[in-house]
Amino acid sequence: MAQKAEETRFELQKDRMLRAAARCFNEKGYSGSSLKDVAAILGLTDAALYYYVRNKEELVYLCYVRAAAVGREAMGRAVSEGLNGMDTVRRYLRYHIEIMVGDRGPVAIMSEIPSLKPVHRDEVLELSRQHSARFEEILKAGIEDGSIALCDVRMTGNAIMGSINWIPKWYHGDPEMGNMIATEFPVILTRGLPPETA
Repeated sequence: MAQKAEETRFELQKDRMLRAAARCFNEKGYSGSSLKDVAAILGLTDAALYYYVRNKEELVYLCYVRAAAVGREAMGRAVSEGLNGMDTVRRYLRYHIEIMVGDRGPVAIMSEIPSLKPVHRDEVLELSRQHSARFEEILKAGIEDGSIALCDVRMTGNAIMGSINWIPKWYHGDPEMGNMIATEFPVILTRGLPPETA
């Protein structure tokens, strides 16, 4: 029982660290951030972070793995609850954005993938590719069920994903704005998807 509690504390503190690191990297970029900056946000010494990560590169990698996991979680929930392709797309966008702008945010923008060492870079790129492919499958399903108009799913997916993935760059924690983003973005980003009605 004590070991389980210790593992839970470790994971909670690690998640807190990754959210602080995401904030730092989103605001300052990889080269402009240091472990000392992340430690300062957390009120820790930079030496304390070495309990969780070996270096800055590993910290960026873990931030990106967390970002991918958040996206998978939101998409999995949307797929299980969606009534059709369009409903699933809107649910996914809302769920993903709610995490980004809510208590579990921020999420790191995957803009520094080239800075990762090859094994980490390949893993993160594969996670990103899988997520994009799954989103494209949802769009295809919507086209097939008639809830989404015929479109280039690759270009449509890239446009929508690019829009939401950049939110952490300019959103800085105002709850009222966060609620507006979570409510309005799914509507705005999918406005052109339904088939035209006669």
